[in-house]
Amino acid sequence: MRTLDDLLHPITSDRFFADFHGRKPLHIPAGEGEPKRALLDWSTFNGLLNQPSIWTAQSLKLVHNTQPVPPERYCRTVQTQSGAVFRPDPAKVALFVADGASLIAGDVQDLTPPIADLSSMLGRAFAASMGANIYCSFKGVQAFGAHFDLTDVFAVQTEGEKLWRIYENRADAPVEMPSGVGDMRHWFEQTRGRLQAEVMMRPGDVLYLPRGCYHDALAQDAASLHVTFSIASLYGRIIFNLLEQAAMQDPAFRAYLPSPDKDGGRALQQHLAGLGQKLAQLAASSAFRDEVAMTQERLTPRTHRFTLPERAPLTRYSRTAVMAPLYAGPVAHAMHWALSQHVFALEDLIAQFDFVPESDIRATVDQAEKSGVLKRV
Repeated sequence: MRTLDDLLHPITSDRFFADFHGRKPLHIPAGEGEPKRALLDWSTFNGLLNQPSIWTAQSLKLVHNTQPVPPERYCRTVQTQSGAVFRPDPAKVALFVADGASLIAGDVQDLTPPIADLSSMLGRAFAASMGANIYCSFKGVQAFGAHFDLTDVFAVQTEGEKLWRIYENRADAPVEMPSGVGDMRHWFEQTRGRLQAEVMMRPGDVLYLPRGCYHDALAQDAASLHVTFSIASLYGRIIFNLLEQAAMQDPAFRAYLPSPDKDGGRALQQHLAGLGQKLAQLAASSAFRDEVAMTQERLTPRTHRFTLPERAPLTRYSRTAVMAPLYAGPVAHAMHWALSQHVFALEDLIAQFDFVPESDIRATVDQAEKSGVLKRV
């Protein structure tokens, strides 16, 4: 699944963004010969569990009948070359699983090539930070009651069957759970609304749930295995941080505010109105758009696959006496650094400026070489 169309097939990405993204759930049944179930199988999952050194009490969790199992009941302190580590004990984990507990393996977005590739693709497609969890559950034992997530979610069923129940209510663009609620489970049950739909997920099925959509799930006739991908895109709050950084370069934002007692507060009102106009102009500028774009680009780290003992060759360049053009957009940051170096490697440039699209860097360097600004060494 190298593209969003591969994941959504037979739904097209155009139709998904037009009709479903951020609007309503989408269930995509597996087609005949469907490759999506190959994302994860029992053998691969067991292989991950059989590497206890990669798990922590935070990344490997147990839940039994909607109640989290305290880490001290299935973890132990292990002495390692790096010091004492508190990690899950495989034998204790197995005992809880034998008793029907569900197993949640979190932060797995980099642990297998298929999951890593799909995570990276989704991160690029949605300009988002990605997280992936594996859920292993058993017949008739529910891990979580009705709830909603703070991010959009894609769930891919890979083994067994699981019944998902979707409720009529939906939280409005939630970014955090409500505060001051004593019993969250009870609160979710009181606010979920009536059952709206039931979706039986079978191997190869895909389910999309927009954030805020109330749901729960229950394994059916056999053990169930599915992978969820959480899509954490940026939202409006980020612009306040970015605007503060940009605004402080203007002396007007470093000036003292007038006293509220002066002229009945008119001077303060005028000063604030002037700052508001400056903020509006700043937010609408192409430079600020580029800052936001670079922040989005940082959310999805570039993947790298080692092929040792082979080592990738480095493509080295040096600057010539030819005058360089004025570069615009995020790539200008990368080229400013490159042109300040006596010699640089293209691969180093790409690695350092991971907030600039790799394709833009390669295209700009290639053009600089063709125009004589750079030469290979």
